Formats: sequence, structure tokens, C-alpha cells
Amino acid sequence: MQPIIRLSNTDICQQDNRVVLENISLTIGPGEFTYLIGKTGSGKTSLLKTLYAALPLVNGNGEVAGFDLRATTRRNVHLLRRKLGIVFQDFNLLTDRNVEDNLLFVLRATGWTDQAEMDKRVQEVLEGVNLPDKRFAMPFELSGGEQQRIVIARALLNRPALLIADEPTGNLDPETSDDVLTLLRNLAKEYNTAVLCATHDYRILQNFPARIIRIRNGKLIDDEGVAIK
Repeated sequence: MQPIIRLSNTDICQQDNRVVLENISLTIGPGEFTYLIGKTGSGKTSLLKTLYAALPLVNGNGEVAGFDLRATTRRNVHLLRRKLGIVFQDFNLLTDRNVEDNLLFVLRATGWTDQAEMDKRVQEVLEGVNLPDKRFAMPFELSGGEQQRIVIARALLNRPALLIADEPTGNLDPETSDDVLTLLRNLAKEYNTAVLCATHDYRILQNFPARIIRIRNGKLIDDEGVAIK
């Protein structure tokens, strides 16, 4: 089965072309849930940005969801990003419109035109995150956990092959964090979506063990299937 992420002998650079990760290789398959951990400034965000082509891949080889990162440009990056879902620590919901309109905005921006199909997809993703009754709620009417679930629903709209979650529980209390992690892991199983979750929260690594990729001294260390003790 074709990997969703495949990096080979790859350098990861920051915006100023400074190399932060050197000669790394990484493979993640469909439906695989993987944690990415490392100290602040270790290169986690630069790696994630390279995967969704916000930073260019300068050296080495990389493929994400069947797209060659070396061949990805501003003209065609939207094709790659249709295959991805991205969840950030900050919810970034449009505060002047309700949940439905937040989701419809993304569908229209990614090329959907059939209103009936869009309405159906909005309902599907809201049911997928267990918030079908929040369709017409405004963001300020939602708790932090509910807002993050809506963000996950937004990320699922285009049935992504890969969901990138960058500190998805950073603004949430422990109980709500556990709910979000349970949801992400269930989505990976149910939809065969690869999930790469960057986190500083070692508590969730213990409570929800999975493959761990550590960044240490500019290298990737794979602790497959081992939780931090």
C-alpha cells in the first residue's frame, strides 16, 4: 500500500533556508496515527509546514498523498492541500458566521458548487465529530472543546488522506483534550486517514499510546509503538 508520507534523505529548512533537520527519512501509511514530539525550536513546525508545502523542500525527496513536494508550486499547491486536513492550536474559525457558514466557506473555496452535496457533506462531518446540533451555532456560543471539534470537522470536509494536527489540545483542559484525542484516533481508524499529531502534552502520549517520532539534535528518532513513561 502506498505511503501517505514518504521522506527520503530530506533536509528541512526554515524560512531563511537554515537547515533544522538534516538527512531525515520518514514513512507514514494510511490510517496510521503518529505523534511528533520535540523541544520548542527543534523543527516540528518546520517539518509540518514542509509537508503541507508552506515551506519548500530544497534537498532530498518527499511525497505527501501522492504529490511530489519538489514539484509543488504556488500554482498547484491547492491540489495537494485538498488531500490534507490541518488542525491548529488556535481554532481560526470565522467569528462573524455560524458553524454551517464556516464549513460552506471551505467547501466553496475548494471547488464545491452543488448546494445539495455541500449541505449533505456539512451534516456528515458534524455527525462525525458528534456535533450535529451545532450547525447554526456561532463560534462564541461553543466551548473550547466544541470549537476544536468544529475545526476537525472542517479539516475532514474534503476526505483528506492526511490530517496534520499541530498542538490540537494546547488550549484545552485535560478532560477535553482526551475527548479530542479519542476523536482523532477514531477518525484515523474509521476513515483510514493518516494522522500526524505534534504535541507537547506528554500526558496524552501516556493515555493514548501510539507510534512516536521524536526530534532530537536535528534528527528523527522513531519509537514505534512505544509510549513515553
